[in-house]
Amino acid sequence: MSLTFTLDPAVTPALRDGVLELWADVSNTGGSVGFVPPVTADDIRPELVKHFVAMAEGRTRLLVGHDESGEVAATAFFSFNTHRLMRHWVWLYTVMVHPRHQGRGYGRDLLAAAEDAARGFDGIGAIRLTCRGGNGLERFYGSCGYKEVGRVPGAIRVAPGDDRDDVFMLLPLT
Repeated sequence: MSLTFTLDPAVTPALRDGVLELWADVSNTGGSVGFVPPVTADDIRPELVKHFVAMAEGRTRLLVGHDESGEVAATAFFSFNTHRLMRHWVWLYTVMVHPRHQGRGYGRDLLAAAEDAARGFDGIGAIRLTCRGGNGLERFYGSCGYKEVGRVPGAIRVAPGDDRDDVFMLLPLT
């Protein structure tokens, strides 16, 4: 089975709850999505609300993948630059695949769907993202066509004594 991807889905209670559950489950299994375990949906809710506000303001767009049962299984948020000299590329944030679906190629499918979506955005020539070093994420993104273009050593403090690199990745669309 594969995921069904939707760009700009309607924000319903089911979508909201599905994204919260996904984000908590990914975080609690060690996923590098802005939190460290243990977290609850209530811990994540304020951050998701910020994403939804940015969506309502047109600064952010959501790509969601649903599994065969209709559950939220993957997400990626696009964030548009407001600086006039940087409007030609978009950020990709909160890239997640539910742990129960990992190992099936859905991460690659999500990134391919994100690339397809970004190619449809007017004036966008590249996707940028950052990832937490130390987990092999830069190798995964590299295998999907992204190039490492920068690294800030020790910029992410996961816990006292556990600092990770902030790795910048770029996917040119032209």
